[in-house]
Amino acid sequence: MLARRARTVGGVLLTGGTSRRMGTDKATMVVGHRSLAERVAARLQAVADPVVEVGQGVSGVDIVVSEAPPGGGPLAATLAGAEALWSAGCHGPILLVACDLPLVTVALLQWLADVPGGSSVVPVVAGRLQPLCARWSALDIAEARQAYRRGERSMRPLTARPAVLLADERWWGSVSEPEGFADVDCPADLDRLRLEWRPGDTTPR
Repeated sequence: MLARRARTVGGVLLTGGTSRRMGTDKATMVVGHRSLAERVAARLQAVADPVVEVGQGVSGVDIVVSEAPPGGGPLAATLAGAEALWSAGCHGPILLVACDLPLVTVALLQWLADVPGGSSVVPVVAGRLQPLCARWSALDIAEARQAYRRGERSMRPLTARPAVLLADERWWGSVSEPEGFADVDCPADLDRLRLEWRPGDTTPR
C-alpha cells in the first residue's frame, strides 16, 4: 500500500457572499449532484489538513467560523479562517479557495501546496490575479492582520507585497486549464462552462 502523502498546508474555504448576481446562494447551488461548497471542499480536503469553512456551515467540513463583522469581505473572511487554523494548531501556510470555482482541481491545489519555498503564491490568469485561489504564507497573513487593523478591507495590498510570487501560466499550465480558476458569478458563467445546475437547499443546518 502506498504511503499517504503528507499535507503541509491548512485550508480555508470561503462560502460567504451575497450572490446577488447569481440570484441564489452560490455555496448551496448544486452542480454535478453536489453543492458548490461540498464540491470544492472535497478537493481542498484532498490537499490541506485541517480545512476551515468561513461561512454558514454548508460544506461539510468540521471547523466552521464566521468573519466579524459578517459580510466584511474576503480579507476579513481570510483572517477569520487563518485564526481558526492557528487555534487548531496549524501555523504554516494556508490554501485559500473560494467556493465559486466549480472546475478547480486537486492537481492545481496540490501544485499550489508544493511550490518550493515558503512564499505566498498567487496565480495570474490572462493578466488577472487570483488571490482567492492561492497559497498564503504565515508572514503575509500576519501582515494582512495588521493592514486590516489599519482599516484595509481589500486583498489587493496583500498581492502587492514583494515576497508574493505572482505565477502565470508558465508555472501552473502543466496542471490546470485556465477554466480551473473560473469563478461563477451569474447564470451566464455556468452556461459558458457548460455546467448544469439547480438552486440548493438554503435551510440552515
